[in-house]
Amino acid sequence: MELACLDLEGVLIPEIWIAFAEKTGIEELKATTRDIPDYDVLMTQRLRLLREHNYGFNEIREVIGELDPLPGALDFLNWLRRHFQVVILSDTFYEFAMPLMEKLGHPTLLCHRLEVAEDGTITNYCLRQPDPKRQAVRAFQLLNYRCIATGDSYNDTTMLQQADAGILIHAPRNVIEEFPQFPAVHDYDSLRQEFLKASTVHGA
Repeated sequence: MELACLDLEGVLIPEIWIAFAEKTGIEELKATTRDIPDYDVLMTQRLRLLREHNYGFNEIREVIGELDPLPGALDFLNWLRRHFQVVILSDTFYEFAMPLMEKLGHPTLLCHRLEVAEDGTITNYCLRQPDPKRQAVRAFQLLNYRCIATGDSYNDTTMLQQADAGILIHAPRNVIEEFPQFPAVHDYDSLRQEFLKASTVHGA
């Protein structure tokens, strides 16, 4: 059996922190795992900036409420579900992602949790486990699933390496150049074709 493992932000939905940065004008919040490979460093920076500018969970959720899936994402996801079992592996947080999961038809999502104070201050983040995307793919493989994975950032690359086949979509040039072993596409039609090429069941 084959399982499609997808990153979320930048693959199916806009980058939440970039959207919040554009709303607030805090340029440093535009940094993502495309720019900073170490997720702990990135999240520490994000929480520091939120404290410095007196923003919290409520303000971020307002911005999330204005976001929609990327153009074509829902059609692609619906196509993928017809051919594969699908799971979303993300470094976002359930508290952020659930409104967007509704717009995507509630796919299975494995991600992290936030600690939020009563006043909305984000006090901490709780990772599900270290290197969670790769570990999830490894666990699925132990259940005899053949995994095809796709993502766009540094934090996706261990997942792509662990998977039976890995594909980059919407990745920036620096990630594509550092990981030339993965096919890189920039639209969903091309991603469909790469999934079919990688599949031993639905191969073109």
